[in-house]
Amino acid sequence: MKRRILLVDDEVAVLLTLQAVLEIQGFEVETAASAREAKLKLRANQYHMVITDMRMENESAGNEVVQAAKKVPYQPAVALLTAFPVAETDGDQDADEVLVKPMNTNDLLVQIEALLVTHEDKKRREKARGLELVAGSQAAAAKKGAARRKAPADKMARA
Repeated sequence: MKRRILLVDDEVAVLLTLQAVLEIQGFEVETAASAREAKLKLRANQYHMVITDMRMENESAGNEVVQAAKKVPYQPAVALLTAFPVAETDGDQDADEVLVKPMNTNDLLVQIEALLVTHEDKKRREKARGLELVAGSQAAAAKKGAARRKAPADKMARA
C-alpha cells in the first residue's frame, strides 16, 4: 500500500518539485495550493502525512492546516514547511516536525521517513494503551459482577 501525503504550498514551483521528488520515492501525493483547499481535502480523504507551508494566503494559513490535520480522526503525521524558521511560532508546537526549505532532497526524504515511522509507532502505542484500559475496565466489571452474584448465594447459605 502506498503511503499518501497531502502537500500544501501556494508556490507552484515548490509544490510541483516536492510532488515529483516524493512520487519518485513511491509516495502517493495530492496537492493543495491554499489552506482552504487543504482543509477540504483533509475532510474528504485520508493521508498518512500532511506537509504544509507555513505562510501562504496569510501568516496563519499553515497553522490552520496543522490544526485541521490534528482534528481529523485518522491522525496523520504533520510537518510544517517554511523558508522563514523562527523560534517558537504558534504552529511549531502542534506540528510533529518543522522542515526548512530549500533543503537537500535526501535530507527531506530521511526526515519524512523518520517522522512517518515514529508517528505510526506513537499511534500503535496509544491504540494498545487504549485497548489495555478497555480490557482492564472490562475485567474489573466482570469481577464486580461475580462478587455481586456470589453475595446473594452466601446469604442464602447462611439462612
